[in-house]
Amino acid sequence: MTVTGPLAVHRPPASRILPDRYFYGWYVAGACTVMMFVTVGVGYYGLSVFLRPLQVEHGWSNIVVSGATGMYFVLSGVSAFVAGPFIDRLGPRRFMIAGILLTTVGTAAIGWVAEVWHLYAAYALMAVAFGMGSAVSVSSMLSRWFIEHRSKAMTISSTGVSLGGSVLVPVGTALVGRGGLELAAPILGLLVSVVALPVLLLVVATDPAHLGLRPDGRTTDDVDTSSARHRAQYRIWTRAAAARTVTFWALLGGFALTLAAQTAVLIHQLSFLQEPGRLGSRNAAALAVTTTAIGSIVARLVVGLVADGLDKRRMTSGLFALQAVAVFAYVQVSSPVGLYAVALLFGFTIGNVYLMQSLLVGELFGLVSFGTVFGVVSLAGQLGSGVGLVVIGWLHDRTGGYGTPFTVFAVLDVLAAVVVLAARPLRAAADQR
Repeated sequence: MTVTGPLAVHRPPASRILPDRYFYGWYVAGACTVMMFVTVGVGYYGLSVFLRPLQVEHGWSNIVVSGATGMYFVLSGVSAFVAGPFIDRLGPRRFMIAGILLTTVGTAAIGWVAEVWHLYAAYALMAVAFGMGSAVSVSSMLSRWFIEHRSKAMTISSTGVSLGGSVLVPVGTALVGRGGLELAAPILGLLVSVVALPVLLLVVATDPAHLGLRPDGRTTDDVDTSSARHRAQYRIWTRAAAARTVTFWALLGGFALTLAAQTAVLIHQLSFLQEPGRLGSRNAAALAVTTTAIGSIVARLVVGLVADGLDKRRMTSGLFALQAVAVFAYVQVSSPVGLYAVALLFGFTIGNVYLMQSLLVGELFGLVSFGTVFGVVSLAGQLGSGVGLVVIGWLHDRTGGYGTPFTVFAVLDVLAAVVVLAARPLRAAADQR
């Protein structure tokens, strides 16, 4: 059984060259790794690189820059919300192309901002790009290619996110140190198009049907089309129908709370660790961010290997609780060794939060309507991220440090761990309709 609809057919040149003894979906997952490396590595992790230089070079307060970053996450959520149903109907390819180009333009523009509104305009471009071209498009595409091995495929692709953080944060920091934002931002922006566009155009097919294939490389004979899991994957959901389930609201609430904490801490991690009494220098702090990204890669690979056969809801709750421990530990630890250990622990959670968001939506609401439902869940998470960034900037300016905001966000993570447990399995959710 294949997904029907007016999806534009694109047979990439690589499909005629790469060995066909491997299921082509794995090549697509690998290509997504490369694209996410630059698009999210620059368009997400890059925000932490720009945070302090924007304050220093322009004399802007923490709340001004944090407000722009908060707007970025809110607007990216709105972009994903709007694009989701169109991605289901039209396919993700054109949205990914637009996302790559807008990320390049928006990032490069940061090097030439002179007024606050310039900053907000550049971040708005990057936000729209991130919303339409990153998580929703990639996850929707991989949900079409994989059902049984979905967590492994998404783990492979999302590893690019952590690699982007581990490589591009130090690179961006070094470029800022050498020539300020005028040098760093245009180079990082150009890198996105130079790397991601050729991979997308030459390697990626957005649906297995375009190559005459089926999800997971299966044939008609070895697919049990009568199974509840198979029927659930091809059920068409409207947003109104999804909103009548407790599962839907548990996903929205749980991820909004935990991403408010995660994003705020992640974006401010570099600035926090540069403070006197912490690591104290930009390079040492950048190394800690790299440690976080490495932890994210290791943990995501482990989770990806086992998640297909485990209860993803309980795994997600455990990740939220572990993140709470890491965030609270940050304000309790002052030694360099301890801070690097906490950075590693924090990394164990951050990549898997986004991974589990995609996996839970795919498992509970299927592949046909993935973009429709995920767009709303993503909007809730990005709204949480945006609010969290405004709150951390405000609390930092009011209290003169990160102790209070980090403690508040640790509590939010605990609440998220409880809320997400109400995201009941597919059969229970189906009974509510």
